[in-house]
Amino acid sequence: MFTSFHLVLFSPWPILVAFSVWGMIVSGLLYMHFKFIGMLLLNVAILFVVLFLWFGDVEVESWLGYHSRVVVSGLRLGVVLFIVSEVFFFFGFFWSFFHNCLTPSFVVNTWPPYGFSGVLVDPYGFPLFNTILLLSSGVSITLSHHCLLVRSYSVSLASLLITLLFGFLFLGVQFEEYSLSDFSVNSSVYGTVFYLLTGFHGFHVIVGFCMISFVGIRYLGSICLSDSQHVGFEAAAWYWHFVDVVWIFLYIFIYWYGYIV
Repeated sequence: MFTSFHLVLFSPWPILVAFSVWGMIVSGLLYMHFKFIGMLLLNVAILFVVLFLWFGDVEVESWLGYHSRVVVSGLRLGVVLFIVSEVFFFFGFFWSFFHNCLTPSFVVNTWPPYGFSGVLVDPYGFPLFNTILLLSSGVSITLSHHCLLVRSYSVSLASLLITLLFGFLFLGVQFEEYSLSDFSVNSSVYGTVFYLLTGFHGFHVIVGFCMISFVGIRYLGSICLSDSQHVGFEAAAWYWHFVDVVWIFLYIFIYWYGYIV
């Protein structure tokens, strides 16, 4: 039967991504409790490889001519709906933060909880630097996309590599912040919400980093992106901008507001 859609064959990547994400969560808990980072890094590497292989299969499908206009529209819609679902995902955690912030328990009647005044992360240190990094990365990936549209591929690649550098530095600074923090995920509801929000955001940065890296490899492999057909690039750019916006809310409410209150 003729159809404008591509009927995808059996693919192992979705279930492998699910297992690798599960492994990251378990290894993340092990790191929080026992400071064992080896398993966490291994699961991050596994996720990185699985995502690359999945993106590679999608790329092969485009080479084989399976990506009709209907399929491309469906891919774009899928990315938009995925980002919308992520918005509600973070909305739930922000709801928890504001619920505990604006209506603290009558036992302590303060926010952050009593005893946190001297251990909160200074918003004008690592968090501010990370904010500058992510905002700069948003500018660089926008420039890269614009240069792709005008067929200035060398400048587009350079801007893309700068975006990856900013993303890598962000993750390094975030890890250093965790290492120097004086409170943990078990330190009352504030510590739990703080690490859940910043931790899940860091995970999304890793996923965005993988997506942008794949686009960069296409450039370096002389697989030129078309100025009219570059759904993978658009998906990576949209996702990265979403990560930027989430971080802005994190910085304003979790770091800055929580600190001055």
